[in-house]
Amino acid sequence: MAHNTLDLETTGGIATITLNRPPMNAVTDEMLDELVSVCTELESDDTINVIILTGAGRAFSAGRDGPGVLAGKERPGGLRYAILEQIKMPVIAAVNGFCFTGSFELAMCADIIIASDKAKFADTHSRFGITPGGGQTQRLPRLIGARKAKEILFTGRQISAEEAEQIGIINKVVPHDTLMDEARTMAAMILENIPETISIEKQLINQSMTTTLKEGLELEAAENPSGVISPTPEGHKRMETLFKK
Repeated sequence: MAHNTLDLETTGGIATITLNRPPMNAVTDEMLDELVSVCTELESDDTINVIILTGAGRAFSAGRDGPGVLAGKERPGGLRYAILEQIKMPVIAAVNGFCFTGSFELAMCADIIIASDKAKFADTHSRFGITPGGGQTQRLPRLIGARKAKEILFTGRQISAEEAEQIGIINKVVPHDTLMDEARTMAAMILENIPETISIEKQLINQSMTTTLKEGLELEAAENPSGVISPTPEGHKRMETLFKK
């Protein structure tokens, strides 16, 4: 199916979604609706176990579409951004350039963020008098702490990829020309493991952000209702092979 604002490529168990709305891939309602549709389709495809999300050109995305916001045509994206958290497979955001405001919120929903050394992050909601609607006031302080999150939101200053790594927003910085290779390498490492288990781990880790430790441990225990450690059938085969050596 053709899409107006993004491209989709699938190969070897990896789906690559590229935000492609020149010149800066500004996020519109149409793009978010297409993203939700594509992710929903991919979740039902048993051949796809990792998603890479990136942007075309020199930007991951410059944020929400300004003219659309001024015209009163753009809706908050929060629940649609969350599709990246809700789908069963891991999502790697490969941030290739500018990642501002609404698209910063979108990247935060990915499970892993790898950034080019040319990437820049910023949240400018306060500069334009817009209350965040994509979850930035909720996810960012949970990830890096309230004080640092307040600094980033209150000042609207740009953050280099190196600083983003230092304060825990992203997983790692790589040379710009190797970004997609690094993302695919990470995806290939994930593909070596059992997707059903990774899906459960993703769900449990995401739930841990809003539960107490006791509640989280109970959720883990519920995944082993027999009361004994129970590998998946594929995991059982791998363990047998390992311990027969």
